[in-house]
This record gives sequence, structure tokens and C-alpha cells, in this order.
Amino acid sequence: MSAGESAGKRGARGPASASSSRQWAPYLEAGCGFKNHWYPALFSYELKDNEVKGVLIAGHEIALRRAKGKTYALQDRCLHRGVKMSRRPLCLSDELMTCWYHGYSYGLEDGVLRTIVASPDDPILGKVRIRTYPVEERNGTIFVFVGDEDYQPVPPLSSDLPLRIGADEDPNAVAYILDENVFVRGIHRTGNSNWRLAVENGYDPGHWLVHMGNTIIASADVLFPLGAQPVSDEAVRVVEEEEGPKGVMMMYNRPEAWNMVLENPLLGLKARGTKPYYLRTSMYLPGVLLVEHWPIPGWAQYEWYVPTDETHHEYWEVLVAHCRNEADLKDAEYRYKNVFEPLALRDFNDNDLFAREAMQDFYENGDGWNKETLCQLDNALTAWRKVASRYNRGIQDRPAGNGMNGGGNGHR
Repeated sequence: MSAGESAGKRGARGPASASSSRQWAPYLEAGCGFKNHWYPALFSYELKDNEVKGVLIAGHEIALRRAKGKTYALQDRCLHRGVKMSRRPLCLSDELMTCWYHGYSYGLEDGVLRTIVASPDDPILGKVRIRTYPVEERNGTIFVFVGDEDYQPVPPLSSDLPLRIGADEDPNAVAYILDENVFVRGIHRTGNSNWRLAVENGYDPGHWLVHMGNTIIASADVLFPLGAQPVSDEAVRVVEEEEGPKGVMMMYNRPEAWNMVLENPLLGLKARGTKPYYLRTSMYLPGVLLVEHWPIPGWAQYEWYVPTDETHHEYWEVLVAHCRNEADLKDAEYRYKNVFEPLALRDFNDNDLFAREAMQDFYENGDGWNKETLCQLDNALTAWRKVASRYNRGIQDRPAGNGMNGGGNGHR
């Protein structure tokens, strides 16, 4: 699909009709998320050597274990009596994960049952196994590939990350999260809404109203529009890299493609600030946002909206910056600790969490997707829905009783 076929073109004509929801039907079925994709599970510092921690991603209960510096991901349900091994971690060997209840011990590499504490000669040894998950640990973040156990080939992590921005796109391109010599810090916390509401809040061109008055905006005297209307074919670019990311890019760096709304005369409302500052946002499968040049020029904010169950997601907020030497590192650490985490990741994004959670009861039983009344601003959202419906690698099934993939109560 070319940029001319993107949401910008539809936005210039007007909002999508209710019947067009058929074009994103797979998206509407994905209450528990998309499977066969890479998701962040923990920050590296959250999993020390000989520790086990449990996470819930798209309905999959996963136990993460670090041994001899390497991270492994295994099913977090013992085959014996179905208890979660992460509830009382027991690390007796650098090669095995042991269940605290009866001592069923599984190979970290392959999940095969190797021994049982009180039945070391049991005939079932070597004949049963729990599943394992591919893991990549990069720049302080542990990623897990979640989905069908037999899904092959496992795609590269980069295919489930935002597009790498090069000098051809931006001569002052922001840092890419997988590069060397980058500063990567962030937080993650539970959001009490479905992951799709979080995704659509993350890059919604009409939701800027909820951020008016935020300290980080007011203190920088940034001209913060009331919203942005797509007015040309160039407003939204659909990204369809053959072996890479799939998503949509809001081309705010092309002012001629957008009407930056600075005033609503009927309400007597005007945008605040005096310094124009147009950043660019993008959303990619399986649900990861890139905001370029935020919170300041040269920095980038990545956000993941990791599905846990149908009414919760794990909200990841990560800042990335070029860090070429020790002085850059010290400056980045100072800015992050004293300004960006408290004012951007928390104060600013607290409004986003509030907005998503306020939508949850309307969408919770599925009727909201049919009852919503979309406007011109929402054509960017429907473009995402279509891309996500077309390029996802599978829809995660709803939980079918205790232990499906298996069920649980989220991170920790």
C-alpha cells in the first residue's frame, strides 16, 4: 500500500463509515493480543542471576530464569499438579528449573523433565516436557517471542520494533533501541484496560487535549496544538517493510499534510505556548509506539502495550538517546532521573493511562467497537486497525480455563 492509499487520503475525504469495520475484523477478535510476536518481558536489572520471575503475556504464563548470565523462558506451570513455579522460586541447578512443590526439574534449554527430587528414577523422566520460549536480551531489556510453539522460522526481533530512522528520513535521526552506544531507561506498569485501547491512545492525533497543562509542556513554552487534522495524502505513511516492521507513521514533520488546530472559536479555547515543535509518531505491530524527538530533540520514546488479559495490559515506557561517551551518559542519567521520568513518563503519561481506563467499560463487552462514532481525526486509527489486521502473525485465543498457555494475574 502506498502513502497515497493511506489514512491521509481517507482523512481528507472524511471519516470511515461504520460498515468499514469489516476491514479490521481480525483486530476486533484480538482481545487477548496477537501471537507469534516479540514482546518485552522484564528489564535486565529486574532478573538477577539465580532468580525466577513470572510474567503474563497474551495469556501465556512464562517463568523467566537467569543462570550463569543467560536468560531462559519456560512455561510457568508444573506438569505435576499445575502450580506456578515462579510463586516460590527454587534454583538448585544452573541447568534446571525446579518446581518448589514436589521437585519436578526441567531442562532450561528444552523444558524436558530431567529429575524429580524424591523420585530420581521415575519412568516418566525424559518423556514429558514443558514448553520453552525464544529469548533475546538487548540493551537492558529481555524480549520473549510469544505464540505457537511450532511457529517457524522465528522472525528477527527487529521486525517487531519501530522502523530504524536513517539520515535520509531525518538528518538528526533519533537513536535506535538496538544500536550500540545508546542510553536506554524506562519503566513498566499495569494499565487497567485492553491493550488495543492503549495502542489507539498512544498515537491518537486528536487526544492532545488531555495533555494541556502538563508541566513538561508548559515549562518549555512549547506550542502544543489542540489536535491535528490530516489534510493530504502525505499525512500518514503506511510502513510495509518486506522482512521488517509493519505499521503507520504520522508525518507531523510535513506541516503541509496536517492542519495543526490552534483554536476552537466556539469554545474560546486556544493552544498554549509560543515555540512550534512538531515531532513524529509511529505505531507498529504487535503494538509498539515510537515518538521521535521527545521529550526533547534527539531523544526518542518507545512504548509497548503488552496484552496480558482482556482487561489489562503492561505499559512499557522507554526513553532512548545517543550516548557516545561518558559525558553523554552522565548527562542522560541526570536528565532522565530528574526531569524525564517524573515529568514525561509519569506526569505526562499518567493522563494517557487515565484516558484508556476511562474507555474500558465502554469497550469491555465488545459493543463499543460497534457503537463508537468516529470522526475525521480517527482515520489514523482505522489505518492502524487495517494494517494490524493484515500483517499480524496470529490472534491469541481467549483463555479456556485455568492454565491455558496459561492464565494468571499479570507481572510479578
